[in-house]
Amino acid sequence: MMKKEKKLSYVMEVKELIASVMARLERIDSKICQGKVLRPEYYRNEDLKKMFGLSNNTIIKYRQTGILPYTKLGDIFLYDSGKIDKILRSNEL
Repeated sequence: MMKKEKKLSYVMEVKELIASVMARLERIDSKICQGKVLRPEYYRNEDLKKMFGLSNNTIIKYRQTGILPYTKLGDIFLYDSGKIDKILRSNEL
């Protein structure tokens, strides 16, 4: 009987964990459906490299030529996600 109770207890814990994850996913989904896409306010170099496959040299070149607007905070370059979206939209074919 003890094994069965442990198993039941474990199943209940897993159900509670899943329920909280599902509730969170539903909140995220509702925000996306309302047009509130969840994205950071600023991107960093690593984000641009992952998202667009850019190299460090390309990012530097785009900054230097004014293609890529940025803010510098200490040694960290930050790129406003709204401005990046605007650049992407203006280059749509």
